[in-house]
Amino acid sequence: MSRTATINRTTKETTIALSVDLDSDGSEVEVSTGIPFFDHMLAQIGKHGGLALHITATGDLDVDLHHTVEDVGIALGTALRDALGDKAGVRRFANAIVPLDEALVQIAIDLSGRPFLAYEVDAVSEWIGTFDPQLMEEFWKGLADGARLTLHITKQAGKNGHHIIEASCKGFARALRDAVRIEGGGIPSTKGVL
Repeated sequence: MSRTATINRTTKETTIALSVDLDSDGSEVEVSTGIPFFDHMLAQIGKHGGLALHITATGDLDVDLHHTVEDVGIALGTALRDALGDKAGVRRFANAIVPLDEALVQIAIDLSGRPFLAYEVDAVSEWIGTFDPQLMEEFWKGLADGARLTLHITKQAGKNGHHIIEASCKGFARALRDAVRIEGGGIPSTKGVL
């Protein structure tokens, strides 16, 4: 069974072409959003999540980065949901605690079919290059909504915004890789559906 998806999403603010393969090795990752730091973070998700991930996005960056960041989250979440299909056999629950130098971030995922984000990360005020770090919460919300998953992101330690955000992306990737792993045959829910 192929666990792949392709999403083409166009609004008056953004145009996104995205494809994902859940059963890859993370070596096939190409990302171009026009936002260098964000591209770097998306590449972490592909690499450490063991995904084949291709994202091309253009947006109204002259207005703000917000629309592009949020819409990429929605598109990536939708692609993950489509690639998972009925979720038969998936592990469903997973977590990771990932360090990056002084930063330590905990991630927990449930492929529940119910979108929810708990984002317990202190606001990082300084921009990282051309990137406003407060937009990561919008990205994660868009992803959780699109994928219809429950996602908890909790900063345990850290001061450097780059490190905290990168640990979050790597932690999400590792937890996702574990949650989508096939380890059975049925739907992992007493309801019979996720």
